[in-house]
Amino acid sequence: MRITDVEVRAPGPGEATIAVAYCGICGSDLHEYADGPHAIPVGEPHPESGVAAPLILGHEFCGVVTAVGRAVPGLSPGDRVAVEPHYRCGMCPRCAEGEYNLCRHFGFAGLMGHGGLAEWATLPAYMLHRLPESVSLEQAAVFEPAAVALHALRRAAIRPGETVTVLGLGPIGLLIVMLAAKYGVARRIVAADIRPSRLKLARELGATEVVDVREAESAADALRVAAGPGGEGADVTFEVVGSEATLRTCLGATRRGGRVMLVGLAQTVSLDAFALVNNEQSIITTVGYRDVYPELIRLVAEEGVDLAAVVTSTIPLADVVERGFEALLDGRGDEIKVLVRPGRGAR
Repeated sequence: MRITDVEVRAPGPGEATIAVAYCGICGSDLHEYADGPHAIPVGEPHPESGVAAPLILGHEFCGVVTAVGRAVPGLSPGDRVAVEPHYRCGMCPRCAEGEYNLCRHFGFAGLMGHGGLAEWATLPAYMLHRLPESVSLEQAAVFEPAAVALHALRRAAIRPGETVTVLGLGPIGLLIVMLAAKYGVARRIVAADIRPSRLKLARELGATEVVDVREAESAADALRVAAGPGGEGADVTFEVVGSEATLRTCLGATRRGGRVMLVGLAQTVSLDAFALVNNEQSIITTVGYRDVYPELIRLVAEEGVDLAAVVTSTIPLADVVERGFEALLDGRGDEIKVLVRPGRGAR
């Protein structure tokens, strides 16, 4: 990773340029930095962005429009916008069905194309959502991980009176807790992690029970008990860590006939398929999001939801490696969500 000067590309047809106000650092960014490339295209450019490495990271961002290209209705310089960084072709079968997060050319600005860890970004205009004055840019900077959380909740289809367990309280896990509590359908929300500071915040965001899995002889047993009387387990368990061990814990913490939402990004895992079938449990996956930004704007603007509650630090671009990537990878502090402020767009 390096910080350097690049030319600002003028927007072409269907594009707009924004002055970036804030850009969050995501776990996916950390993986690319620590042991990648994973998603970043090397050699062959991504079909929608036309970009291959090296590229500008950062897919959790927002800013102010500075220029628009031809054929961009509804956007003008000065508009404050949140970025929904999904690339989409608009022509494949999944796009035709409105499932653009499953586009055959799936990708994100900031991972498969240039992103928001820069003073300016030129993007497809379909990625930009105008913000009402009541939504701050600090809130909009958290829309992308909140979109992942909200899409996962929609995929889980939680029914009134069900119990929910969330294992892994990074930004997305905490936002799942917050939004599950906000919608008020779940009877009980169990939040589990190994860091006391995150358990404390989960309680403040609406978790009814918290479990420090370090203190449990069996994490699955502790989570089943926390989910309610009888120790049957949760109706829905969200795996937001991304490992074989935590996926197995989630299956053990979920009732017979229950659902496990696989949100974390794991590599190859092995499972006891016999037990999975005998328990008639379902594993449901989720990737990205679709059609959720309008609801996030409404929640912040009309209901006062504070998505920025998960933000622990805001740093300048010059410090992005030491105080951003390295601090988050270190794991010994209390950092949860770090926002980077590239400069001009934040004013």
